[in-house]
Parts: sequence; C-alpha cells; structure tokens
Amino acid sequence: MDWNRIEGNWKQTKGKVREKWGQLTDDDLAQINGKREQLEGKIQQRYGLAKDMARKDVDDWLKAQDQLQ
Repeated sequence: MDWNRIEGNWKQTKGKVREKWGQLTDDDLAQINGKREQLEGKIQQRYGLAKDMARKDVDDWLKAQDQLQ
C-alpha cells in the first residue's frame, strides 16, 4: 500500500492507526490528517522514539497493511 492511499482514506485508516498506536489521541489523529511525517512526529512524541525508529515502525505497519489486503 502506498502512502497516497492511506492519506486518501484517512477517515477509514485512522482506526487502524489507533489500534497500532493507542497513545495517539483523537486530536493527534485530526492533526496528522493522513500526513506521514506528522504521524511519525506524533509517534516520536508519544512513545519517546528516535526519528529513525518511528519511521521504521510506520514502514513495518504499512507492510503489514499490504499483507491484510
């Protein structure tokens, strides 16, 4: 799945994002609004991860979404 599809279907996707990263608030998800860099930044902030770890976490999640479809 490419990120453009995530961004285009953000309303449907944010539930899956919330399942993976439960510490993200509704306000966080509204702010992110499908933007990958925003998501990575919020994951860094909420989970205390380094930037490269947050990026890897999002990459791994994205790959898992591909396998579900």
